[in-house]
Amino acid sequence: MLYRMYTRWATANGYEIKELDYLDGEEAGIKSVTAVISGSYAYGYLKGEMGVHRLVRISPFDSGGRRHTSFASLEVLPEITEDVQININADDLRIDTYRASRSRWSTYK
Repeated sequence: MLYRMYTRWATANGYEIKELDYLDGEEAGIKSVTAVISGSYAYGYLKGEMGVHRLVRISPFDSGGRRHTSFASLEVLPEITEDVQININADDLRIDTYRASRSRWSTYK
């Protein structure tokens, strides 16, 4: 359900979806999916979705009609190309050096 929601959102907003890995669940559903959603600001929109999602529903596989809770972990990573140039101004750097010393409290027992 979660994967379908994200793919439908991406399609509706003009993003390109490419499945890299897809693993079916043992009984039903999806065990894991690795996909790339490409387009302008895709990472910016999706980074807020990162984390563990909880789904509570009445399972169609349970004849008793009980509620079932499922958890799905979502990880959102930016795709960084090799042509990125990072320039750090030396005036923006601050180097602090700390040294450990024997505390006066270590003499008390």
